Amino acid sequence: MTGLTGRPGRAGPDGTDETDAERRRRRARFLRDLAEARELRDRVQPRRVKVARLRHAMRMRTFRW
Repeated sequence: MTGLTGRPGRAGPDGTDETDAERRRRRARFLRDLAEARELRDRVQPRRVKVARLRHAMRMRTFRW
């Protein structure tokens, strides 16, 4: 690791140096996988999604600006 921020020589999970582009690619893939998992959960458990939507609507109705 070089410098105090650790930016240029940040070590990856396997101990090798990792560039910002690689880190962004890994993060983008993680976020895509996370969104896919949420969509799958929503399809598998539609009742939970409906309840969450109703709960959110109730919170929005009772919120004062």
